Amino acid sequence: QVQLVESGGGLVQPGGSLRLSCAASRSIESFNLLGWYRQAPGEERELVATITMGGSTNYADSVKGRFTISRDHPWNTINLAMNSLETEDTAVYYCYALTSSGRVYWGQGTQVTVSS
Repeated sequence: QVQLVESGGGLVQPGGSLRLSCAASRSIESFNLLGWYRQAPGEERELVATITMGGSTNYADSVKGRFTISRDHPWNTINLAMNSLETEDTAVYYCYALTSSGRVYWGQGTQVTVSS
């Protein structure tokens, strides 16, 4: 069993920045794909960004150029740096991990609110 714990959410003004982190309970080297999803009220959960163990990244069009995903092996963390935040970025952000056997793990989510 793997536990993913997100941190770093909060309230920020439009144009501001936040950095989310996701701590995994075991080495992230065992995962094929890591990423972040988000879910706004009344909306479907949507992909924000993913990163493979080889370092290839993928971003939703709405966040390209503003968000950066990264991972730190020694600390078993997955990070999401968010800049130039917009009110449309308001959502609960979830950490995601996919194992080589196809099993998916989710974190409990962290709230990001962008408002003036």
